[in-house]
Amino acid sequence: MATELDSFALGVNPTSVAAELGDRSWSTLIERSESHGRALVERHRGRVVDTAGDGILARFDGPGRAIRCAKALVAAMGELGLPIRAGLHTGECELVGERLRGLAVHIGARVAALAGPSEVLVSTTVKDLVAGSGFEFDDRGAHSLKGVPGEWRLFAVR
Repeated sequence: MATELDSFALGVNPTSVAAELGDRSWSTLIERSESHGRALVERHRGRVVDTAGDGILARFDGPGRAIRCAKALVAAMGELGLPIRAGLHTGECELVGERLRGLAVHIGARVAALAGPSEVLVSTTVKDLVAGSGFEFDDRGAHSLKGVPGEWRLFAVR
């Protein structure tokens, strides 16, 4: 099954922020950010597939909507004082119940992990699919993605 796949990490250095805030405040911040994140994903015709402590995994019906959503998430979370990073990749996934599985899931997570604070980073696959749509990118070079064969060229969305 072909599925759009995107991964958003809610927070840069979440462990140190959690330690600084304390469990109760961190939990409140995560709940607010997940709520905002879910609303933005749905507004961009996406679906949240999974959450993990400090991240959201979502799928979309098109890479352009995924990019617009990621940019909106970066802006919204920045207003909450929570800089995030977003990584986007598109690939074949297996849908098991409501969960996505497959190498594309891992690639999306690895791309997100390489993004800087308030950055939306995409794989070449995503960049190529939105050619002609008006998005602009800065080349971030070739990277090895942990556990993924080959080198992957990544691009930051302007």
